[in-house]
Amino acid sequence: MAGHAPKLQIDSSNLAVTILVTSWHTEITDALLAGAERALKASGNDLYTVVRVPGAFELPLAAKWAAEDEADAIIALGVVIQGETPHFEYVCDAATSGLTQVQLEYGVPIGFGILTVDNAQQAVDRAGLPDSKEDKGAEAVEAAIHMANLRS
Repeated sequence: MAGHAPKLQIDSSNLAVTILVTSWHTEITDALLAGAERALKASGNDLYTVVRVPGAFELPLAAKWAAEDEADAIIALGVVIQGETPHFEYVCDAATSGLTQVQLEYGVPIGFGILTVDNAQQAVDRAGLPDSKEDKGAEAVEAAIHMANLRS
């Protein structure tokens, strides 16, 4: 059984934050975005930028652009649901590897809020909806902001 992420105390009031959100499964991604926005506002930041991208495969390039535009922290939100083909593995690997590469190349923390799940119910359980067990959008913000503050 997986544990829950620790609740991190963060202050994002002086940080330029970009939230990248995929366009697939909007009920889930909208909930992830809402959780991320709640966490940012609670930590003192209401001047963040939200960018919609087509899908998870496009997140690394959008993150690179955000890093080049001098974001202090980037939040990557999306959901990839297992299907009947190996497409799931390729997209998840490309998104994860690409975001890791951007994070290391630019030294900008990226909060990983991409749900990689077997079915839609697992996504709902993690999306921060009223009946969800977890809020991965908020957790992605907490992790990225915590890392950004370690650097400053």
